[in-house]
Amino acid sequence: MQISLPGLLVCAAILVVAYYSRGMLIIGLMISTAFGATAAMTLTALGGSSPLIYTMFAALLVTAVAARRHIWFDLGRVFGSIRPVWILTSLMAYAIVGSWLFPRFFAGQTSVFVQSKARLAVVEASLAPVSGNISQTGYFILGGLTAIALCALLLHSDRIDQVRRGFFLWCGLHAGMGVIDFMGKNAGAGDLLGPIKTANYAMITGAVEAGFSRITGAFSEASSFGAVSLACLAFCYTYWRKTNSRLAQWLAAILLFLVVLSTSSTAYVGLAILCIPVAFSIALSVLRGRVESDEILITALMVVGGVAMMGISLYNPAIFEPFVNLINSTIIHKADSSSGQERTYWNVKSLQAFLDTSGLGIGFGSSRASSWPIAVLSQLGFFGSLMMAILLGVLVRGMGKLRNWVDPETDAVVASVRNSALGSIVANSLAGGSPDPGILFFVALALVSATRVRARRNREVFRRAAPRQGVRAWFPPPRPSSGHAPA
Repeated sequence: MQISLPGLLVCAAILVVAYYSRGMLIIGLMISTAFGATAAMTLTALGGSSPLIYTMFAALLVTAVAARRHIWFDLGRVFGSIRPVWILTSLMAYAIVGSWLFPRFFAGQTSVFVQSKARLAVVEASLAPVSGNISQTGYFILGGLTAIALCALLLHSDRIDQVRRGFFLWCGLHAGMGVIDFMGKNAGAGDLLGPIKTANYAMITGAVEAGFSRITGAFSEASSFGAVSLACLAFCYTYWRKTNSRLAQWLAAILLFLVVLSTSSTAYVGLAILCIPVAFSIALSVLRGRVESDEILITALMVVGGVAMMGISLYNPAIFEPFVNLINSTIIHKADSSSGQERTYWNVKSLQAFLDTSGLGIGFGSSRASSWPIAVLSQLGFFGSLMMAILLGVLVRGMGKLRNWVDPETDAVVASVRNSALGSIVANSLAGGSPDPGILFFVALALVSATRVRARRNREVFRRAAPRQGVRAWFPPPRPSSGHAPA
């Protein structure tokens, strides 16, 4: 095991910030996820795997919850009131058994893609046990345990303010490091954040696409940075629309700027997909005749921007040529590139592996794909994919009608975190190589599940008290005024 001094210094700084933010466990975990290429150590026994620093904070959260005096009572309350936790636990057990059994049971019967130490690239090989079965499964189990620990904390007391501050610090830090990277590369200073990128990854930080320097922020490549930027953008945009927070509005504008200049095909396609529900929401408001000022502002900016671009193109047709070349290279002709063809081949062979194993899967961490749903199907098989789909359904449903039984600030935070996780899933579905949905998915799952339990309790309390007050029991309580909560 090799210790990284820069990684330890970053961890120490996060602990200090989280302590003074009055939420060391939750806020510290969220801040640590902004450092997507920073590791505190390298595990040579696991093929040089370098866990990112968020794993240390996730392990700290799980350990702190496990050390509580009434841990068994807390776990009983979690498993007794949150049914999706049973699905999550079953999926974790299936992942552990499958990662050990399937690579041995189906050894040599199908092809997989593994990291070659000699060639430092992903190569095709016959199915066999690899170090990824341990490391990738470990990350997934840690994420599941983090979700259970968060459920215990959120059911014990109201920590929605800690969640809100943690997500804003995460988004602000990610946007800030993106701006630093953008300014450094365009000023000719190179990768200013290079010293904190200590993970044992291939650092593609100096690449140029169609004349534009690719923004990587604190991550190892532009694709990863773009994917996280989409998740941050989804959180800030949702919170802005829910509360009219100026901080969220400015963060959303900065993140949109970074996504556009990230030169990542994942970010561009993901942004187009996320714009669909936004456009649908605005169209629905127009049909109802209740258009809000924010929606008018968004529409006006789009119209003004479109007219300005047409006017500039008429005056100087060549001015947008670099941007046209960028779109052609990252989206239109992406499938024809060697990288696009290689990733398509990964997906085709991953689907073939699912068929070769009769739908059982090749085991967690056995291979690499280029799409999260395909990775889930090929490695977890039919049964694991079904359990993952159920958990994803819980996240998609969100609060539903139960949002009427929580205060507006809680509803805004839960909706924002949920949309952020869904934005991350959209990005992973375009370029994710592992069936692990990421720590953000587990945080959002825990927040949605625990808040639904608290909302049901509020509803039951009201229904019991309503008959004594001469109020019809089914009538929901009036929600507090929609005063804009400060960010």
